[in-house]
Amino acid sequence: MNEAHLEDLITYLKFPSISTDSAYSEDVKDCAQWLRDKMIDKGLESQIYETPGHPIVLGKNEHREGLPTVMIYGHYDVQPADPLDLWESPPFEPRIADGKIYARGSTDNKGQNLAHLLGLGEMIEDMGELPVNVILLVEGEEEIGSPNLGPFLEKYRDELGCDVVAVSDTGMIGPGIGTFTYGLRGIACMEITLHGPSTDLHSGVFGGSISNPSTAIAKLISSLHDSDGKINISGFYDDVQEIKEWERDAWAALPVNDSETLDLTGSSELFGEKGFTDAERRWARPTAEVNGIGGGYQGEGSKTVIPSQSFAKLSFRLVPDQDPEKILKLVQEHLALHVMPGIRMECNFGHSGKAYLMDPQSNYGQAAQNALTQTFGREPALIREGGSIPIVQTFKDVLGADTLLLGLALPDCQIHAPNENFLIQNFYDGIRLNRLLIKEISN
Repeated sequence: MNEAHLEDLITYLKFPSISTDSAYSEDVKDCAQWLRDKMIDKGLESQIYETPGHPIVLGKNEHREGLPTVMIYGHYDVQPADPLDLWESPPFEPRIADGKIYARGSTDNKGQNLAHLLGLGEMIEDMGELPVNVILLVEGEEEIGSPNLGPFLEKYRDELGCDVVAVSDTGMIGPGIGTFTYGLRGIACMEITLHGPSTDLHSGVFGGSISNPSTAIAKLISSLHDSDGKINISGFYDDVQEIKEWERDAWAALPVNDSETLDLTGSSELFGEKGFTDAERRWARPTAEVNGIGGGYQGEGSKTVIPSQSFAKLSFRLVPDQDPEKILKLVQEHLALHVMPGIRMECNFGHSGKAYLMDPQSNYGQAAQNALTQTFGREPALIREGGSIPIVQTFKDVLGADTLLLGLALPDCQIHAPNENFLIQNFYDGIRLNRLLIKEISN
């Protein structure tokens, strides 16, 4: 193993490139500059593009006519490290233990995108030039929804034209099992606020005479599902693309089971839409989730009030053929039908993105599978993933290119949580995987 590669990763992880907090803006810029310099050091031309937010770093080799063009996408921004007291070591002081490197961003996404860059560097050093045209695009706003990447793609559409996109920002189903993710769920978010009395009221004086916004928010949330976990919203399932039989068979054969989900989540039993396996629910069925709820007194002890308002934050994971805007309107209509008398509802729509699905048996899909097989010495797992990467569909819409999702994250890597970690073996496997992928695409 090349120790210099690991040293590069350690340096990269030391930057607290937290995109959501303006206090770290200079750290984000410093990280982008380091990445630009590293691209140049590895034999690529590189430039930083300023945006209304955080910079985009672009690396290229010399374009040669007649060769396929591969865009490799990643992000250098990271999630906040809170809560700090749950970290076993400082989140921006990388620690190596048990074959893993612990730091914020180690898996999401610095370790994974750096593996691509280092793989390209090795090929340039060995061959003098790459057998494909490469565009390495690394942004600094993925963790806040990539607000400036879509406009950037539109503005530089001609310069960014490519045949396929490769992304390592997903996961593996288990150690040593190369995993090709050919589909992602979409997302639609909203926040609802319920307004009742003009101010908090004495629950003894006025209780029983007016609607309580906290009771009302509970009733609204309970209306979203039936007792079997099916979503109760009229028309919600109308456009859902059903799971194909070959997918059911392939997923059933994977070395994943219910107990693994229970172990990872700490839950005592599974619950969800009847008629589907755990994998099917998480990868290919839509969901309605409450991400936050509040209203009324939250302090110690009791305060006997009827709160003037309450709120809930909702997100809906969507599957192919579901339209986020349509879903949000259906949800809003459903909630309006179930609002208690005396309550005024306010809805604010948040970020959204369509589901993504490609044919894993396409030429580029086969190239990805071949590279995974050579890297890990076994046939790869073909899966969809329950999370959302909205920019993947944007690549399809703006550049007309499918995306190969070749993630290296393990289920227990603690993405977005304290003690985030990346298996060092996966880091080196990722470098090799990139080389093999470029080779397969060039054939």
